[in-house]
Amino acid sequence: MPLSDHEQKMLDQMEQQLAAEDPKFASNMQGSGLASLQRRRWVVGVVGALAGLGLVFVGINTTMWVGAIGFALMVAAVAFAVTPPRKGRLGVVQQDGAVQAKGRSRRKSSLIDRLDERWERRENKW
Repeated sequence: MPLSDHEQKMLDQMEQQLAAEDPKFASNMQGSGLASLQRRRWVVGVVGALAGLGLVFVGINTTMWVGAIGFALMVAAVAFAVTPPRKGRLGVVQQDGAVQAKGRSRRKSSLIDRLDERWERRENKW
């Protein structure tokens, strides 16, 4: 269901206000980088699939191993193109609006320690 003219104007006004108040957040929320990243993945996938197909044809005339490598390259390129890109900027938002990256702890904790931490976080939510 499309927005009415009044609703579209209000939405545009809210977007402009958001961009004026916090331009960094507004630029992150536009999402144009994700589309270009997906387009780049498709291009790399197509080029890789074509290169793999070429190796398969070369492998027909030479050895089986070249063809097998070409087939593996085709499968990997198509899998790379089809899978969605990871969202790389996961983290915790600080009071000033900066994002602190979530990193794994350096120490190896046992299963029991991790379960205890989860239980404590669960209790703190309620």
